[in-house]
Amino acid sequence: MTKKLFRHLFIGFMLFAGINHFLNPDFYYPLIPPYLPFPKTLNVVSGLLEIGLTLLLFIPRWRTMGVYGIIVLFILFIPSHLYFIQIDACVPDGLCTPVWVAWVRLLVVHPLLILWAWTIKE
Repeated sequence: MTKKLFRHLFIGFMLFAGINHFLNPDFYYPLIPPYLPFPKTLNVVSGLLEIGLTLLLFIPRWRTMGVYGIIVLFILFIPSHLYFIQIDACVPDGLCTPVWVAWVRLLVVHPLLILWAWTIKE
């Protein structure tokens, strides 16, 4: 798999994730820890940042900044992953998984996404 294809797959993944914040906001609201204020605003800002930072990946001179921004964003999402574990990986009338899946998502999938982002910077 070429680096360009790897980058375009990542861009597609991130654009889908960012747009989904607007298409399916009710999925995200219960995943935002209650100690964070303004969950609707946080959802919108998260979606806009995912989309905006991902668009930077198309521009070679801004790609590294986009990657760093996405990595910071992934790190900022960690409290949401921890909160999902704290609520036993189940949102009433929403996403429910076994708790071990939530742990794998936090400890394996999330770092792999960060690594994927890191590998596409130039």
